[in-house]
Amino acid sequence: MCNKNWGYVFKFDNFNNISSSYNTKVMENWRKCIIDQLQERNKNQTQCFQELILQNNKLFENANVLRSENLKLRIGALSAGSNSSIASDGKLSEKIQHLEQKLLMQQEELTELHRRKGENSQQIIDLNVLVQEKDKALLNRETSLNEQKAANNTLKAEIRMYETSKLELENLNQILRDEHQALQLAFSSLEDKLRKAQMENNQLVERLIKYKAKDADKMNEENDNFLNNVSKFPLIRGTFDLFRKRNAKMQKELEEACRDTRGISPEDLKEGAGPTYHSVLPTIAAIKFDAHDGEVNAVRWSPVDRILATGGADRKVKLWDISKGSEGRPGTSECRGVLVGSNAGVMSVDFDSTGTMIIGASNDYASRVWTLSDMRLRHTLTGHSGKVMAAKFLGEPSKVVTGSHDRTLKIWDLRSRACIETKFAGSSCNDLVTADGSGSTIISGHFDKRIRFWDTRSDSGPREFVLNGKVTSLDLTRDGKYLLSCVRDDTLKLMDLRVNQVILTYSCDGFKVGCDWSRATFSPDGQYIAVGSADGSVYIWGVNTAKVETILKEHTSYGIFSRSAVTATAWHPYASFLVSVDKTKKAVIWSNV
Repeated sequence: MCNKNWGYVFKFDNFNNISSSYNTKVMENWRKCIIDQLQERNKNQTQCFQELILQNNKLFENANVLRSENLKLRIGALSAGSNSSIASDGKLSEKIQHLEQKLLMQQEELTELHRRKGENSQQIIDLNVLVQEKDKALLNRETSLNEQKAANNTLKAEIRMYETSKLELENLNQILRDEHQALQLAFSSLEDKLRKAQMENNQLVERLIKYKAKDADKMNEENDNFLNNVSKFPLIRGTFDLFRKRNAKMQKELEEACRDTRGISPEDLKEGAGPTYHSVLPTIAAIKFDAHDGEVNAVRWSPVDRILATGGADRKVKLWDISKGSEGRPGTSECRGVLVGSNAGVMSVDFDSTGTMIIGASNDYASRVWTLSDMRLRHTLTGHSGKVMAAKFLGEPSKVVTGSHDRTLKIWDLRSRACIETKFAGSSCNDLVTADGSGSTIISGHFDKRIRFWDTRSDSGPREFVLNGKVTSLDLTRDGKYLLSCVRDDTLKLMDLRVNQVILTYSCDGFKVGCDWSRATFSPDGQYIAVGSADGSVYIWGVNTAKVETILKEHTSYGIFSRSAVTATAWHPYASFLVSVDKTKKAVIWSNV
């Protein structure tokens, strides 16, 4: 019975193996679906072995039948042996031998069937293992396919987003093209108006020249008549010639004095001393005071007296009278006035050459001009579309140049209160200086690491010089030969403008530029440079030695061990005073005594 039921045992084992392999797969939780899938799989995998199993079962049945017949024959032979005769013994023994041979053959065939059964079982096991491996590979493929589908969906979403962004950019580009076309038309119209105005101006100038020529001819005629009359009196004529020579000499001296309006102190003139530009290293903090209610962004000395101007984040420009103490050191600081009108923090201040007006650049996209005699706001210069970082008087007090974050420089005429020229720099301007007294050359420092040189007398583009970092400030020596630039890579560069190249670099351990508008300055004699650091120190280098001469530490914020970044420094134009301001409203005036 055991051999007869082998086929059913095989089926049961095969079903268990298949069930166990499928239990490793991630299937759905419906019971009927699982049973149907298992039955279908059992049918597919057992069909190829069905004929072999049937043949094997038939052989086992034949073997069992032969065994039964053999057993019956033995029992019949034993029972018949006692009753049969000697004659039938020979036939019976032959029959027994024949049956034994037949039984031996059946046993050999049964052995061969058992061997084949083992081989088939091994093949079934190998096939089951192969099926399990294929199932695992299929599962991995399905997992990878799901991941690829998810990635594909993500990429499709990104493509849709980029297509939307592309459409928006195309619409924006079309709008900008339309605006550009409209501005081009407006520019053409304004250019025509400018050309007509220039023609009218030229005509008026020609008429004025003609009138001047007529006046000069008339004046010459009157002088000739006067000289003819004077020639009759030799003594009077000699006196007149002497007077004319003295007048010409005085006129020449006045013209030379007007070329350089910086550097002579009224107090020095009163005392009878000539102007001196020999600077001495400051060593002590003579005066400390709170200049503003917040950050102090800019500081500048008046060119004619001891007036100090500061600009801060509290939207004010303040004027401080630094009195003269004993032994030439600063005495006290007294607020002389507060200039208001700005709607945002003041980033730059500058006096005109006569010390009668002051300009402040503001973060509210405008610059303002005040008169110091009455502390009144005289001009508000609006037109920039970004915060104005620098504003300077351009040669004469009636012209101003401003630099802004809108990547432009504008030149203003205070008499007409209008912008007379706009220069497109292509990068945000952090500071600017004028290279000569006539204001024909403007030097600007920019966010894109470039210094640009502009000639106001021509319409050509600027000359450019590239540095290694953003330019935060610029300053010139009195003779206009050397340019100092503070760079955001924590260095200062000295450029010789005669050869247009950097000749020295100033840096040291501990010095860090604290902000994008950190201002560095020359001493009056051009022998030292001073700049504030992010740690609250003021570093002073010797220009020729490129060595740190001294480090001044006085700016503190919250306790003695916490220092505030120094934003700007300024040397007094005719004394050995240095002022520094920081981000915690402090101003410190340094002296050597």
